[in-house]
Amino acid sequence: MLEIKDVSKVYGQGATSVKALDHVSFRVEKGEFVAIMGHSGSGKSTLLNIIGGLDRLTEGQIVLNGERMDNVSEDALVNFRRGKIGYVFQQYHLLPSLTALENVLLPVTFGGSNHKHNKAMELLERMGLGRRANHRPNQLSGGEQQRVAIARAMVIDPLLTLADEPTGNLDQKTGQEILDLFEQINKEGRSIVMVTHNREAAQRAQKIIVLRDGQIAEEVRN
Repeated sequence: MLEIKDVSKVYGQGATSVKALDHVSFRVEKGEFVAIMGHSGSGKSTLLNIIGGLDRLTEGQIVLNGERMDNVSEDALVNFRRGKIGYVFQQYHLLPSLTALENVLLPVTFGGSNHKHNKAMELLERMGLGRRANHRPNQLSGGEQQRVAIARAMVIDPLLTLADEPTGNLDQKTGQEILDLFEQINKEGRSIVMVTHNREAAQRAQKIIVLRDGQIAEEVRN
């Protein structure tokens, strides 16, 4: 479903250039949960941002569900991302002036659809936040904010869900609950790529890809 083909990313030019990714290739099958691990500077977040269309590769190809993502215009990439990719960030990135429900509805509001209210509420109920739907982010705990972020990613029914250190700002118990949610979502047939530095979190995935100095050092199945 997702094909990463010989992807490289270089920042800068000449003697000051830095190669963040060096000819990385792998596949994510439909319904597969993949964890990408690596130390700081290994290229894992750069790779996730390229897959998510938040950054551009230098060479290679990104193919999602048979469609190239790497050679389209910026506007086409934005539309592609809105319709097919859900993103969960470590810092949540909720808008402080909006309620939990309004934050969940943001992707479909920007996409020109205002018919997802019931789905957004259903997702918040599933996350255990039905009674918190009208609360703003500063009225929610870190774990609750991350659940809102997951609901926001899922409201578009994405082909692929990307998660960048989704438990990084949470205590161990809350982090385990968030990983439980990802496992449930995956069991419903949804594809997930998660970046993490935590091997225990990575063990929840079906496949672990270890990056080192911008290259794949190891690829193992759990």
